Amino acid sequence: MTTEVKKKPDMRLSASITLDFPPTVDGTQYKTLIMRRPKTKDSIKAAKFKGHDADKGILLLADLCNVSPDVIEELDEIDAMKLSDQLEAFRGGQSS
Repeated sequence: MTTEVKKKPDMRLSASITLDFPPTVDGTQYKTLIMRRPKTKDSIKAAKFKGHDADKGILLLADLCNVSPDVIEELDEIDAMKLSDQLEAFRGGQSS
């Protein structure tokens, strides 16, 4: 029998994520991204986007980090996972 451990949500208003592999986009190097807490309207905007689920995720992360989707697309997978993990932490371990 397994017991599920509930994660406590990250209650901060924003989180700073230091990137292991900073991308350079349009001449700007991104060493750190600041992610704000998601709002319902962010999820709705991403859900309405016509396209692949991965594109919806990129749009959502870009909005939450206040950067162009191009920046998110250029992230190393390790750094992209850091953003996904932080989003999950804001949601209390529950993905939408």
